[in-house]
Amino acid sequence: MHYSNGNYEAFVKAEKPKDVDQKSAYIVGSGLAALASAVFLIRDGQMKGNRIHIFEELSLPGGSMDGIYSKEKESYIIRGGREMEPHFECLWDLFRSIPSTEHEGESILDEFYRLNRKDPSYAKTRVIINRGEALPTDGQLLLTPKAVKEIVDLCLTPEKDLQNKKINEVFTKEFFQSNFWLYWSTMFAFEPWASAMEMRRYLMRFVQHVATLKNLSSLRFTKYNQYESLILPMVKYLKSHGVQFHYDTVVDNIFVNRSNGEKVAKQIILTEKGERKTIDLTENDLVFVTNGSITESTTYGDNFHPASEEHELGASWQLWKNLAAQDSDFGHPDVFCKDIPKANWRMSATITFKNDDIVPFIEAVNKKDPHSGSIVTSGPTTIKDSNWLLGYSISRQPHFKAQKPNELIVWLYGLFSDTKGNYVEKTMPDCNGIELCEEWLYHMGVPEERIPEMAAAATTIPAHMPYITSYFMPRALGDRPKVVPDHSKNLAFIGNFAETPRDTVFTTEYSVRTAMEAVYTLLDIDRGVPEVFASAFDVRMLMNALYYLNDQKKLEDLDLPMGEKLAIKGMLKKVKGTYIEELMKEYKLI
Repeated sequence: MHYSNGNYEAFVKAEKPKDVDQKSAYIVGSGLAALASAVFLIRDGQMKGNRIHIFEELSLPGGSMDGIYSKEKESYIIRGGREMEPHFECLWDLFRSIPSTEHEGESILDEFYRLNRKDPSYAKTRVIINRGEALPTDGQLLLTPKAVKEIVDLCLTPEKDLQNKKINEVFTKEFFQSNFWLYWSTMFAFEPWASAMEMRRYLMRFVQHVATLKNLSSLRFTKYNQYESLILPMVKYLKSHGVQFHYDTVVDNIFVNRSNGEKVAKQIILTEKGERKTIDLTENDLVFVTNGSITESTTYGDNFHPASEEHELGASWQLWKNLAAQDSDFGHPDVFCKDIPKANWRMSATITFKNDDIVPFIEAVNKKDPHSGSIVTSGPTTIKDSNWLLGYSISRQPHFKAQKPNELIVWLYGLFSDTKGNYVEKTMPDCNGIELCEEWLYHMGVPEERIPEMAAAATTIPAHMPYITSYFMPRALGDRPKVVPDHSKNLAFIGNFAETPRDTVFTTEYSVRTAMEAVYTLLDIDRGVPEVFASAFDVRMLMNALYYLNDQKKLEDLDLPMGEKLAIKGMLKKVKGTYIEELMKEYKLI
C-alpha cells in the first residue's frame, strides 16, 4: 500500500489482485468503515460480493451514522451527525462509485456536490448568549500573542512528546478564554482533558478552516440524515453485488495464530441470532475488525423518562479486549473505554416539533426560515452561557424522507453534561425529554410562561452515549492498533480506533481511509491511497491561518515586543520585490 496525490492515480482502475477469486472476507461491524471496506473489496479488489460477509450485532446497518424513525418511541432519533469538507479525499473517492438513489445516472458524490453548490453552508449566527442574542464578539477569535504562540508550539511538537498529555497541559488560561477555543471545541467536540496529540493533528489537518470557524462555510452536508443519504445507498450497492449481511450477530472472539513471526487469524467465534458458531479461517480469508464504538451501549429516554446510565461494556469493546489479550500489537482498549471523565459530552437529544411555534425564535436567532429547504445552522450553534455548553444543529428540513410538512427536527448536545442547567436545575443525564427541550427553549428566548406548553407539545428523545468522546481520550503511541498490524497476513483493524498517520478521528474520512488502507494492504492493490490533505505544508494556507488567528491584523499591527516588531520590519525589507511579498499581500499580512 502506498500514498498518492494529484489525479495521476485517482482515475486508475486497479489491476485484479492475484488469487482474489480464491479469497473471502469477513467484516465485523456494518458502520461506514465496514461498508467502505466491502465496496473497496468489490470495486478495487474485484472480489465477488457473495464471498464477503458482514457481521452486525444490531438488526440494521450504519453503526454511528444513524437516523431512524423509532416505532417504539414514536419519534425520530439521530445521535449525531458528521461534518464533511472538500478535502476528505478517501470519502469522495468512495462515493464517486456509489449510485444515487435520488437521481438516476448520478453518483452520491455528484448529488452531494450539486446540492452544496446550490445551498452552501453559512452560519449567520455561530454563538449566542443572553437567551438568543448574538455574541458581540462573534467572528473574532480573540487569541492573545501568547495563545497563538502556544498553538504554533503544539504544532511543532513531535507526537512522541505528546503521549498521554491533555490539551489543558499544553495551553494556558488565555487560550481557553478565546473565541477560537469556543469555536474549535464545539465544532469538533473537544474537552480540555482530551488528547493533546489529537488536538495537534486537528490543528495541522484543518489549518484551512481557521478563516471560516466563525461561519462554518467550509463544511458540507447531506440532503437528509446521513443514514438515508449515505448508508442506505451503500447497502443497496453491496446487496446488488451479492454481499451477505448477518444481522443480530455478535463476534465474540477471533483467534490469531502467532508463530514464525507472523500473525494469522485462524478462527472466528460468533453468536448469530442466539446460535453459537465457529468459522475456521485460512490466509485466504481476510478479516476486517471494527474495534470499539462510540455509540456502543446507547440508551434512550422519552418525554417523561431520562435515558438510563446503566450499561454493559458492549460487544465491540469486548471483542477488542479479547483480541488485545492475545497480542500487544492489537492495541490497548482500556485506554479508551475505562475512566472516561464525567465532565464530557455523553448526552444528545432529538426534538421533533409538530407545530410552528418554535419557528419565529429560530428565525430570530439563526436568520433563516427552517422550512425553506435550505440548511439552517450549518453545523452547531453554540450557547456560550449555557452551564451545559449546549449546542444545537438544524439541518435541511425535511431531515427524514418520511417527515411530515409540519414537523421540524432539532438536534441538541452538551459538552458539560455533569453540571446543572440554567433553567432546569438538573444535570443532562438526570433530565427527561421535556426537561431537555425546556432548557433549550429557555436559551432560545422563548418566554418562560410558554416554555412548559411548547416542550410538552414536542417529542424529545434523550440519548445517553457512554463512549461518545472516547476517541479523544489521552493516549500513547501504540494504544490504537495499526490498520494492518506488523506481520499480519489476513487481519486488519478499521474505523476510528485504528491508527493511520496524520489523519483525525471523529470524521467520516478517517473511517473510509482506514478501510481503504486495510483492503489495499491485504490484497496488495496497486493503486495509491490518497494522502491526507497537506494543508499544514502549504505556505498559502499557513499565511491565511496566521492572518485570521490574529483577527485579521497585518504583521506590522500585531501586539508584539519591540524586538519582534523590529525583526518583522527587517524581514519585510528582505522580501520586498519578491514572490514572498506578493503572497503576503495576497493573504493580507502586509
